[in-house]
Amino acid sequence: MANQAQLPFLPAGTLPAWLDHPEPRGFRPKRKCRTIWISDVHLGTRGCNADLLIDFLRAHECDTLYLVGDIVDGWRLKKGWYWPDAHSEVVRRVLKRAHRGTRVVLIAGNHDEMLRPYAGLSFGGVEIALEAVHITADKRRLLVTHGDAFDVVVLYHRWLAFLGDQAYGLLLRMNVVLNAVRRRFNLPYWSLSSYLKKRVKNAVAYVGEFEEAVARAARDRHVDGVVCGHIHCAEIRQIGDVTYYNDGDWVESCTALVEDFDGTIAIVDWLEEDRAQRRAAFRPAAPAQQIIEEKETA
Repeated sequence: MANQAQLPFLPAGTLPAWLDHPEPRGFRPKRKCRTIWISDVHLGTRGCNADLLIDFLRAHECDTLYLVGDIVDGWRLKKGWYWPDAHSEVVRRVLKRAHRGTRVVLIAGNHDEMLRPYAGLSFGGVEIALEAVHITADKRRLLVTHGDAFDVVVLYHRWLAFLGDQAYGLLLRMNVVLNAVRRRFNLPYWSLSSYLKKRVKNAVAYVGEFEEAVARAARDRHVDGVVCGHIHCAEIRQIGDVTYYNDGDWVESCTALVEDFDGTIAIVDWLEEDRAQRRAAFRPAAPAQQIIEEKETA
């Protein structure tokens, strides 16, 4: 069992009072599932869709929550501090789940690599690890890893030059401005960076090579499948005898992987669900006479 370490921002032996406060009752019934995987949240950046992630966490309960790397963006925070209240709320909700019995495992990624020296410890009930093996309800063994190590294997430098860290940051800042305008017209979130990445030939080639490399590593580890993040592309794909799962991100696509109690794993596209809820909320009600006529013909 992992050693329990004291949260560094609290006096020894104390826990924040809000851990025991009840959550406000929501209007939407919670979906209960066995396991959830999320990654690439990039807390500390303007591109992070923290509000959508809070909404997702509010709508789901699970026995095990895997945070598959790049949850906090240490690279960006070194360049300048950005931490709005919504980012603190994400951390609060994760810690509260751990406090109330959900197993929470954080796999350190490349943007939160400052956590890697603490692998094997537990902070506030959150286990820190470099990778993990998850056993599904139908007894399959899945390697859980962030995936950044496979960038060494996949050598598509032209794509990395086009969508490198600086260019990608610029696209995300453009996303913020674009979606501020869209909100004024009551339009849902739309990712410019995701749109461009799916249409750039080198980026598409990079994704395919990355998936093949991860699957080969899983095959060498003698597991049935692999769950990763890193490339911000949610996917479920059979590659030979290995099932490749990628949970996407909460910057561009706002997706997660969810395991039901029979072992079925599916991608949850929270952006699409948010759009559907908005369409339903603004759908005009049928006239009273039409409702009466429908009842009479039923």
